[in-house]
Amino acid sequence: MSPEKSPVSESVRQRAKELRQAMTQAEAALWAKLRNRRLNGLKFRRQHPIGRTITDFCCVQQRLVIEVDGGIHDMQVEHDQARTAYLEVRGYQVLRFRNEEVLGDMEGVLVRIVAALTP
Repeated sequence: MSPEKSPVSESVRQRAKELRQAMTQAEAALWAKLRNRRLNGLKFRRQHPIGRTITDFCCVQQRLVIEVDGGIHDMQVEHDQARTAYLEVRGYQVLRFRNEEVLGDMEGVLVRIVAALTP
């Protein structure tokens, strides 16, 4: 299934809009590095809906999803695994970073993202 053609409900679109207004500190810090084609000239979208799920960041062109996880994710490992599988079936590679990782080692995070973008 093409990611651009995945049906997205109006409620998911509305929730994505709300999430864009309420980014976490880690999401905002990473977005500052990804926005306006700042990383390798690639376009990233924030809080981008794919089907029934909303990704933190997505580069549709490279089929890469970046998720920034806070402490709540320690209690929802199975849910996150199911989300990752859902996205992978649609042809996306998923990278997950902890909030602490983004805030404490931004350069390391960016290196891993660039490595994932390199064929």
